[in-house]
Amino acid sequence: MGKLTVRALRAVLTVVLTGTVFVQASMVWALGHDPEDGSLPLTPMRLITILGMVSAQVALVCVWRLVTMVRRGTVFSHAAFRYVDGVIWAIVAAALLWFAVTAVNAPGQREDPGVTVIMGGIGLAILGVALIVLVLRMLLAQAVARDGEAAQMRAELDEVI
Repeated sequence: MGKLTVRALRAVLTVVLTGTVFVQASMVWALGHDPEDGSLPLTPMRLITILGMVSAQVALVCVWRLVTMVRRGTVFSHAAFRYVDGVIWAIVAAALLWFAVTAVNAPGQREDPGVTVIMGGIGLAILGVALIVLVLRMLLAQAVARDGEAAQMRAELDEVI
């Protein structure tokens, strides 16, 4: 991974992390104020938003650590699994929070239940992303195993020579 790519990705991660912290601070501030009458139940939505930002921040930090490992050439190690697992669990948490948003929003959609069905479909799509990352984790596990086998074969070959 080139230096320009790493810098660009880190810049994007920094901007997104800063944005999520700003949204969290805004939501915490908004929790102290009364919601407008006749609107959706805002307190549950604000809490879900705060928790959603936490899941995004966990994923961002894990991706940052993985990028660091890629830059150092150490990503094909057992240490990388911890960060990949962090991304997977953050995505699963985001999907569960999206289902919570769908449940909170559903009573207001009685005349048009299609919105609730679409929101449920989006939640399933988010879970699908977690499954894709899980498959990528399995590929990483295979690469780490092959790297270990190659190192062992090199050591045996060095003994023979």
